[in-house]
Amino acid sequence: MLPLCVETLVLRRNGRNLIEDVAFQLEAGKISVLLGPNGAGKSLLLRLLMGLIQPDSGRIEWNGQAPHKLRPALGMVLQKPVMLRRSALANVEFALARTSMPAGARRKTAAKALEQAGLLPLANQLATRLSGGEAQRLAIVRAWSQQPQVLLLDEPCANLDPHSTAQVENLIQNIDAGNTRVILSTHDLGQARRLADEVLFMADGRLCEHTPAETFFDRPASSQARCFLEGKLVL
Repeated sequence: MLPLCVETLVLRRNGRNLIEDVAFQLEAGKISVLLGPNGAGKSLLLRLLMGLIQPDSGRIEWNGQAPHKLRPALGMVLQKPVMLRRSALANVEFALARTSMPAGARRKTAAKALEQAGLLPLANQLATRLSGGEAQRLAIVRAWSQQPQVLLLDEPCANLDPHSTAQVENLIQNIDAGNTRVILSTHDLGQARRLADEVLFMADGRLCEHTPAETFFDRPASSQARCFLEGKLVL
């Protein structure tokens, strides 16, 4: 699956470039965080990497292959995941039915996934009645249970309280420790500091910096990043 090579990516809507000349390469073994203000293009870039939308120009290749050829080796969790009107356990089992896993193994695998997310006591709870943090953890392990090599997470802790955020971040770190490559977007500086091995900083549809997290936070190279870190308006 890796390296991921992105070259001169452009996405245009209504005569405006929403993603403009974005280029970078990602290797294995790191948590990559797409960081930037709201409207920077982070979510759009994740959707492009997943192959959910197509660029107007440029190239995306996962180890030489286009994104649409690699599902379910690529997994993604949207900012507002859709929960099926079934139990938490049945939500994971439904996802596993898309794989080649034998039917007899799905329930055991689904239960193990819920246990890893701290959700096993809620296995029979209707998924649509879970709290925001519980639903987000369910969405993440539902995607992870399909054993993707890369998992893309779009603002996984948006609108969550600190306790729920900590639970989701712990799950993300466990996923990373299990050798699934994690790429996530956020505008939360604290979350980026806690999770990122490397930062891709975006502003106004452009990639302003791609650097190790420690370097980014200690010595940001772009004026946009410096403004963002100082809590100022990014122009």
